[in-house]
Amino acid sequence: MATTRITVRNDGSLRVEGDFEIVDQDGKVFGLAGRTKIGLCRCGHSETKPFCDGTHKKMNFQSVIQACDLPPAAPKP
Repeated sequence: MATTRITVRNDGSLRVEGDFEIVDQDGKVFGLAGRTKIGLCRCGHSETKPFCDGTHKKMNFQSVIQACDLPPAAPKP
C-alpha cells in the first residue's frame, strides 16, 4: 500500500494523508509544520491556496466524484 493517500471529498477538498511533501512550480517546499494530513483546495476560492480554508462551503461548491479507471496512456512519440 502507498504511504500517501489522496481522498477526493464530495463538495470539498482533496484530503492528503501520510508521508508527502508539497512543492511549488519551482520546487520550493511548503512548510507543513509537521502535519501528516492536509486539505487541498478544489473550489479555487481559498485564501490560503493551495490549502483548503473551508471557503467551498460559503461558495456552495458542488462536485461529486466517483472512482473510475483511466484509459491507457497514449504512447509517447
